[in-house]
Amino acid sequence: MARREDRGLDRDLADLPPDLRWREWLRRIEAVLFASAAPVAREDLARVVGQGASVDLLIEDLAADLEDRPYEVAQVGAGWMLRTRSAYAPAIRAAADVEGQALNLSEFDLAVLAAIAFHQPISRDGLKDIFGREISRDLIGRLAERDLIGTGPREPRRGAPYTFVTTDAFLAAFGMTSLRDLPDPEQLADAGLAGSSKAPDV
Repeated sequence: MARREDRGLDRDLADLPPDLRWREWLRRIEAVLFASAAPVAREDLARVVGQGASVDLLIEDLAADLEDRPYEVAQVGAGWMLRTRSAYAPAIRAAADVEGQALNLSEFDLAVLAAIAFHQPISRDGLKDIFGREISRDLIGRLAERDLIGTGPREPRRGAPYTFVTTDAFLAAFGMTSLRDLPDPEQLADAGLAGSSKAPDV
């Protein structure tokens, strides 16, 4: 990631007593997470605190500070973000204009996204094998436009077609920390999704 402007930022805060220094570092991390629409990596958070300060411990303390708040610190991929607690989703939908944040994907789009998540890296040919039909470039484009998928390594065969993988934005959109949070085949079967048009047959 490109280095951001941090001239004039007193990272070490040596003139403050230790407890106030820690509190200021905590507030800085909260401010950075609040301002960012995407998960913020550890190395980026480390740029706003003193040398040797533990970002992990600061995140733990911030999570404890926010326990009675309507939002929380969530780890997403290799970074963290602030996320509204799910209990407040109905209130947000009732009062806030969040239509622009909706994924607005069809059931089939979601099925293709699930197939990519479970089988990544996977090419359009691989998706065709799963669904028994060609997956359009437009559909792939819709998923990429919403930053839910990105390109993976090229397949080692003639033509070297691109493969697709999910992104941190995918994890954030579905409330997951990592791909290990994907449901296993047994959970999908229990939910009546395995082998249906709603999810890939895994």
